[in-house]
Amino acid sequence: MVKAQQRVNLPWVEKYRPSTLDDLVSHEDIIKTVSKFIKEDQVPHLLFYGPPGTGKTSTILACARQLYTPAQFPSMVLELNASDDRGIGIVRGQILTFASTRTIFKSGFKLIILDEADAMTMDAQNALRRIIEKYTENIRFCIICNYLSKIIPALQSRCTRFRFGPLSPDQILPRLSYVADEEKVTITEDGKNALLTLANGDMRKVLNVLQSTWLAYKNVTEDNVYSCVGHPLRTDIENIVKWLLNEDFQTTYKNIKELKVVKGLALHDIITEVHKYVHRVEFPFDLMTDLLDKMAEIEYRICSGANENIQLTALVSAFQHLKSISPTEES
Repeated sequence: MVKAQQRVNLPWVEKYRPSTLDDLVSHEDIIKTVSKFIKEDQVPHLLFYGPPGTGKTSTILACARQLYTPAQFPSMVLELNASDDRGIGIVRGQILTFASTRTIFKSGFKLIILDEADAMTMDAQNALRRIIEKYTENIRFCIICNYLSKIIPALQSRCTRFRFGPLSPDQILPRLSYVADEEKVTITEDGKNALLTLANGDMRKVLNVLQSTWLAYKNVTEDNVYSCVGHPLRTDIENIVKWLLNEDFQTTYKNIKELKVVKGLALHDIITEVHKYVHRVEFPFDLMTDLLDKMAEIEYRICSGANENIQLTALVSAFQHLKSISPTEES
């Protein structure tokens, strides 16, 4: 009863985490290949990489549950995450000890899962090379990371690599609908589309935003989803684009500044959404490329920590400059 109660109180992203390979909703080719490895008892060292929320950790945990019984799991699987210290000391201590010891009553191999491995130091990664080679008979490694470039080539060459790409809306939608039905969530079609737009292929983000919106508003609509995460509403972006294209500098700056304060919007999100609208406006090619170049530069400065008010003036001035030269270009 206690265990069931704990399950109910879990965040939905953990409550509905796939427990078997058959439950996974994406990357059928990868799952098929890994299943064949397990079936034929020919599991190599694995390297899973790709954006967050695409099923990397869920896949290897499902594999581990298929390889080991619940009783064997604690003694046969070592999982280290980014929250753990994974410097060279841990590699030479905990990982080496786990890899070098065999269990008496269990044939086969143990499994070491190194999640968020791109946070490991270079020294730790180099120390891992020899352990992987020396204890291959007893151990299999699964290295999981977001950025393959952060993993040294020597480790990459010792593993079979699988790239987990962002999930498509068609893959996310059935799982989203299933969770919504299980939790009896009132969700509209535009609410689902808003979740898919925000997620960019990240299943974890879809479920987290769904749960947050449901708890905050008890009704998952497009406006509620965007309001919950502080993302600009479609009507807000339409107003901003209208001001940028039609109003003078002072009015535009004042209106956008007020909207940012009232709605608590980030300029980075505004630029991302305005960028989509800009492509629908029929500007001459050279003017369009100049505008997009300036917007890209503004976004880069914001990401580098520049002052948002100054960058807002740069955004408004980019559109003012566009309007000032547009008539002469067209004539």
